[in-house]
Amino acid sequence: MVLRRLNTGSPVTQLRHEMDWLVQDFFGRGSRPVAPTTAGFPALNVWEDGDSLFAEAELPGVKSEDLDISVMAGDLTIQGRRSTMAGEGVAFHRQERGAGQFNRVIRLPFEVDAPRVEASLRDGVLLVKLPKAESAKPKKIAIRAAE
Repeated sequence: MVLRRLNTGSPVTQLRHEMDWLVQDFFGRGSRPVAPTTAGFPALNVWEDGDSLFAEAELPGVKSEDLDISVMAGDLTIQGRRSTMAGEGVAFHRQERGAGQFNRVIRLPFEVDAPRVEASLRDGVLLVKLPKAESAKPKKIAIRAAE
């Protein structure tokens, strides 16, 4: 049985929705692997507390020796590899956790003191502390009285 939706948008939008449904029906909804090399992996939270910027990344199943973190030219780069957990001869019924190389680059909002950058990996969560460079910190300007 084929169900058709009402045409509530432009013909191009309707065609796109129909093609999406066709592809999903052919491959099966949710059965395709999600590659960790997409722009959204690893998922990140970035915040600052005044003196430092913090980047927190979700990296379940990734070991610290499989990570490479660098700061260069105003960018934070997190590179690594997540290995597959399954052995040979395994037939997946669903594979949503990707495996393989990943690379995530984040533009930093200010200059950081690269030699003081710290990183820790605990319970699958990477925390990178990026202290602000002195040139990026606000300076208090003394006001002199006019004579």
